[in-house]
Amino acid sequence: MSSRRDESGQVSVLIVGFLLVLLTTVVVVVDASAAYLHRQGLNSIADSAALHATDGIQGEQVYTSGLGEYAEIDPYAAHAFVEQYLAASGARRKYPGLRVQVRTDANTVIVRLRAPVDLPFTLPDVGPRPVISGEAASVVVITE
Repeated sequence: MSSRRDESGQVSVLIVGFLLVLLTTVVVVVDASAAYLHRQGLNSIADSAALHATDGIQGEQVYTSGLGEYAEIDPYAAHAFVEQYLAASGARRKYPGLRVQVRTDANTVIVRLRAPVDLPFTLPDVGPRPVISGEAASVVVITE
């Protein structure tokens, strides 16, 4: 007599396992996409803010000191122009908790923005919200 084991239900275990792997993959892809889109938005705003700062500084430089090869960048003016752009664009409403860092050198404004992101799938009480950053730079060059 041959004894055969009853294998009914074995496929169900495999299906449940594959569904868990598929669900985990979907969660990771959706969260990564949300973080990527958040970063792209911050990069876009940082780029616009840096351009706004250099445009404002370049305009002030022309009126106060005349034309030269490069406009000297005042760090306080650059920061003021960046804040002005962020207020006008509504960036702080769109990205709550937005933090701004403005660095300058002789002819460059560098804007770095950081903001927490709410991911679509999160576990409760895992820790602080992830923070995403975006950065852009703009150079002031005066051409005749």
